[in-house]
Formats: sequence, structure tokens, C-alpha cells
Amino acid sequence: MSRIHVLILVALTSTILSAAINDPIRLDTGMISGVAGNNPEVRVYKGIPFAAPPVGDLRFRAPQPAAKWEGTRMADQFGPMCMQGGAGGGRGPAKGPAKGPVKGGDKGQAPVAPGGRGGQAMSEDCLYLNVWTAATSANDKRPVMVWLHPGGYTSGSGAAPGTDGEALAKKGVVLVTINYRLGIFGFFSHPDLTRESDRRGAANQAFLDQTAALQWVQKNIAAFGGDPKRVTVFGDSAGASSIGNLVASPLTKGTYQRAIAESGTWSGLSIGPERKLEDAEQAGVRTAESMGAKSLAELRAKPAAEVLAGGRGGGPVVDGWFLPDEPASIFAQGKQNDVSILVGSNKDEGTFFSQPTTAAAWIQRAKQRYGDMADQFLKLYPAGSDAEANASELAAFRDELGWVQRN
Repeated sequence: MSRIHVLILVALTSTILSAAINDPIRLDTGMISGVAGNNPEVRVYKGIPFAAPPVGDLRFRAPQPAAKWEGTRMADQFGPMCMQGGAGGGRGPAKGPAKGPVKGGDKGQAPVAPGGRGGQAMSEDCLYLNVWTAATSANDKRPVMVWLHPGGYTSGSGAAPGTDGEALAKKGVVLVTINYRLGIFGFFSHPDLTRESDRRGAANQAFLDQTAALQWVQKNIAAFGGDPKRVTVFGDSAGASSIGNLVASPLTKGTYQRAIAESGTWSGLSIGPERKLEDAEQAGVRTAESMGAKSLAELRAKPAAEVLAGGRGGGPVVDGWFLPDEPASIFAQGKQNDVSILVGSNKDEGTFFSQPTTAAAWIQRAKQRYGDMADQFLKLYPAGSDAEANASELAAFRDELGWVQRN
């Protein structure tokens, strides 16, 4: 190879390696440095804290601001996923010493389980997010997408296997994935919690985490080359259901401009009404008592693994703050956030749940559900044969996920 060819190769290599945004990046909490993706044009920042660890006295509270740090934090490892398994099925967290979620980061403030799904650690200290960007400078102002993971509000994480933002980053998006509290840690109410919070964050901890992450994006995403005025929040299943509640909540106003809901009961239009705060509080008292806790303080003193094993999350609550009313009523009154929305569902989503049917069974089911409108339903989802009935079952499941209405 001639000297000229070597110089050309070195120049091209230098251009490629310098395509990604330069580190370190300054956030409102301190400096961070990321790692190169599989494609050197993409820079990845993992395990960035967007809120304080919700442990100890902060358990069940609304997310608090993340602590600031000195020097440069290495954002090269995903933070632990939130507590999951326990009473809802699956294995609970293993006991172990506290571990820091990232090199050079804060010391761990809760035990970390080494054997979470996909080998990912699990901890109550889990409010971290991740960023993928191929921007070349902070002035690029690229569109931003914030992913809300699925999992029925009981499982999943922003770093789950199969969740990787590199492909979208290469297409020009600054992608953010987040964790949010799950199960009993994400949806818990108690009279003591209401009193100490003055009804501000007395329930819906999972949604408040999502809101805090969106606020973090508004403050910090420009440093990654993203445009805070072009933010799309999108999610699947529980992530899609979350979006309906986020769009309905006055607390998220101005934190995003577009929303995409995939295969979830969009806009909170569930078959039954959302729980009221008073009912959720009493359910929380019963849950605490079942674990031998006579007060919120006693429940907070218990190990996270014990709380996980002893209780379930009750789902969204009309708490008078994050949700001032049922989402369906908010939308009916036109009081939701004025954002662009795309609603749909993933093809063949029903293969996870639906059981094989027959033409006769499908027709009978249609008559039971829709009465004198069954013929209209069967024109859309016909049952001329068992095979056609099975196809219709999957199609109906897919469509109903996006457009659930109250009876």
C-alpha cells in the first residue's frame, strides 16, 4: 500500500470515528461520557439517573431530583431494572451486597439481584434511562423518541433484550429508553402516603416516573443533539396504555409533541372505570396489614424483596393530581394535552393470548357479545370456516387493543 493510500485511509477512519458527538456531555446533574455503538457513528449513554433512588423514605413517593456529581460519570452500563416478579409470578430478587449501577457513578442504595431477565440486574434503585444518538453536535436538533416498555406494569425495562436504539439512531433519531417503577412499587396508595404528600403523588408512581423522565428530556436532550421541541413518546402494550394516561394528565403538558400507542388500551378507555383514590388507599392498608405493617413507615422499613413478594400493584388511580378525572372523561371534555397521536396495534399480537376457536364457537361468541349487532360484527370478522374464524379472532383482538370502549 502506498503512502498516499495510507494517508487517505487514516483520514477516512478519522472522519468516521469523529462523526459521533464529542464527550463528555454536560447534563443538569454533571458530566457524562458514553461508549461507541456497534456502528461508530452512534454514541450510547447507559444508566443515566433521571431521579433519586426511590428507596427508604422515598419508597412510594413521587420521584425526587437526581443528585449531582463531580467529575465525569461513565455511562457505559445499563442501570438495574425495577423490582419485578414476586407476587405477580416469576422469581424474586436475590439478596446481595449493594452495587453501583455504572462505573464512577453513585454507590448503590439498594440490594441488586444479579439474575434478572436477560442477565440484567434488578434493584429498587432503578430510575435510569439510556440515550442513543448519531448527532455530530449539540446543534443538530434531531427528532427525539422516548420509548415506554411493555410488561403489563409488572415487568420489563428500558434495557430489555431486544430493546436497542442503534437502528433508529442511524436513521437520525435521538432515542431514549427509560425504566419506571412496577407492580406494588409503581401503583400503591395508602392514607399515610396521601397525608404526607397532600395528594401530590399519592398514587401512580409509575406514571410520575415517566413524567420525570420526560421532564429530564426537556432539560437535557439538546446536549445529545436532540430537539426538545420535537419529542415523540411511544410505547407498546403497557407502554401504550401509559401514553393514554400521560396525554390525559396536566402534569405532562409541554414535555412532548407527539405520541404513538401500539397494542394497548389507548387513552385509558378501559372496560371498567379507573380506581378512585379512597378505594386504592383502603386496598393499600389491607396490603400493608397482610405483610404485618401497621403503618406506611413500617412498610417502608421492610426489604424490597419482601414487599415485592407480598403485594401487587393495583393499576392507575384517579388521584386528583396526576389524573384529575378518569381519562375517558378528560378526553370526552377535550381537556387532554393537545398533541398529535398515532394509534394502532402490532400485527398478530393476539398470538400471545388467543386460543384456537371454531366457526360455530366464534359465531356464538359474537351473538353473546353483540346481540342484534352480531351480523355486522361477523361481516367484519367472518367465520365461514374454522380457519377463517381463527384469523378473525386474531384480527379482532388486534383491533380491540387499540379501540376499547366502555359498555
